[in-house]
Amino acid sequence: MAVWFASLRGMPLRAAVAAAATVCAIEVAADSLPAPLTDTDFNAFDPAQADLGQLLFYDKILSGNRNISCGTCHHHTFGGSDGVSLAIGEGGQGLGPERRVSAGPDLPVERVPRNAPALWNLGHREVSVLFHDGRLTVNPDLPSGFETPAGAKTPLGLSSILAAQALFPVTSATEMAGQGAENPIATVTSQDIAGVWPILEERVRAIPAYADLFAAAFDDVAAPDDITIVHIVNAIAAFIGTEWKNHDSPFDRHLAGNTDALGEDARRGMDLFFGEAACATCHSGPLFTDQSFHALALPAFGPGKVHEPGKAPVDPGRAFKTAQPDDAYRFRTPMLRNVALTAPYGHNGAFETLEGIVRHHANPLASLARWEPQAARLPQVEGLQEVDFAVLEDRPELLRERSTFDIAPVALTRRDVDDLVAFLNALTGETAEALPRGVPERVPSGLPVD
Repeated sequence: MAVWFASLRGMPLRAAVAAAATVCAIEVAADSLPAPLTDTDFNAFDPAQADLGQLLFYDKILSGNRNISCGTCHHHTFGGSDGVSLAIGEGGQGLGPERRVSAGPDLPVERVPRNAPALWNLGHREVSVLFHDGRLTVNPDLPSGFETPAGAKTPLGLSSILAAQALFPVTSATEMAGQGAENPIATVTSQDIAGVWPILEERVRAIPAYADLFAAAFDDVAAPDDITIVHIVNAIAAFIGTEWKNHDSPFDRHLAGNTDALGEDARRGMDLFFGEAACATCHSGPLFTDQSFHALALPAFGPGKVHEPGKAPVDPGRAFKTAQPDDAYRFRTPMLRNVALTAPYGHNGAFETLEGIVRHHANPLASLARWEPQAARLPQVEGLQEVDFAVLEDRPELLRERSTFDIAPVALTRRDVDDLVAFLNALTGETAEALPRGVPERVPSGLPVD
């Protein structure tokens, strides 16, 4: 990773910009509305497994120091996200913008490098790539069915890409595992991420209530020793895939033939979205994503993913997975249903409003000129703030990032922007804030629930 990125940094700036900048002209038909979503478009999950997954999702037993759960950064309160640009993961206390750290042995060493993505409709059968850099993909040619960071150690029997995804936050030092040698999971994950999973299996097996629930939910579990990491993540996937399935928005009613479902402003915004504004070039299909990777020249900040001595931290996007310079600064296109519930926006949460991210798409360079660091929602933590905007002092790196964008600027009036925002708000489901299971009052481990 460092070798190719150092070579990109070492290129003459003009050559690097010319190699990276690929602004495209875009044409989109105004009548290219997606097909309506139906329940049959989604993977079928067992309700008993989903009930069990709800508990595991909010149980801190799956973290190295037993102080954070999946739900901490993907909470119902924040529409399956966490309401901040970059999370304080393992080592923090509290939720969202109010999350802080206190003195103790498990203080975080950095923020989570990327924004916590929303969970809406990830149980759809066509979802084939996850994580901002796409390092998890469906691959039927592999024994597990998935290409993952664990490579050949990826376990068999995973029910879906959602289950495969759930294998990895528990192995991340900044997310759930912890750092250094502060707990057995943190010690193992720095050497072999697959070594984390047996430790978690033993933790879950030791809780009698979980043993009973797994036996009830899985036919191949008769005793605690039968519980594996595959059962754990399949249950979490069943919960996520059912809990955040949602397609009852005004736009969905419009697709179903209700011509009065959208207000005039949202209707104008829809016409722009699928027409002259060309949003649907990337946010296409029933999931509002092409599941591909694009550079938006978003403002750079945070701890990044590449750390070279004497250099500012950098997030190379898709290239972090592929090590290909042409993939630098490109990130996966997010889905947009219920997007109004999941601010802030962008792979690092650079924009706290829909208006801000719409304006950035319309004219990235003008948006960058206006953007100020205080726009980022970053819970203040002494020791982490020094790194937050270090990249802003690296002018050649900024020029490389800011010269790489895959969207052609489009002229939008104030009314156009307002109409596009109205349309994005019309993608919010009627039941999106009244989900079927919600946050459990307690979990079998007895640990506190965020």
